[in-house]
Amino acid sequence: MSYHLTTKKIINEWTDYNNHMNLSYYILLFDMGAEQMLTKFNMGEHSAKTTKMSTMVVETHTTYNNEVKEGEEVEIKLSFFDHDKKRLHYKLEMFEKSKNILSATTEVLSLYINLNTRKVSEFENEKVTIMDQFIKDNKSNFKFENLQFLNKLKK
Repeated sequence: MSYHLTTKKIINEWTDYNNHMNLSYYILLFDMGAEQMLTKFNMGEHSAKTTKMSTMVVETHTTYNNEVKEGEEVEIKLSFFDHDKKRLHYKLEMFEKSKNILSATTEVLSLYINLNTRKVSEFENEKVTIMDQFIKDNKSNFKFENLQFLNKLKK
């Protein structure tokens, strides 16, 4: 079982001439879910604005498994999470809520950035502690199959 981040209803503005959600909005919804995760780890929007520390995505791998249409609700779930001193590695899944059908996945590698210098930085100890506790509490639910970036962390 993955860790639930957010639920969203697909609106007309997110659909295209094929009568389903346009691919760019899958990324938008995944980003909304990721923001929930980052906030939990004290490195979301509030951190960027108050401490000038944030994350920036450097690589993704996205799959589109099933169509999502206007009016449907989707759940964004975190199915994998890990980190090293400067990087986050996570995978998000999108499920059509009423049928619990996997609609899409995105695997992400991001860097921790000092926004004042625009340079990669190491996570503060407090954030490492929060992330490590999250991993400890949820690792038994993580899905390790089909991960593209496992070798990118430097542990």
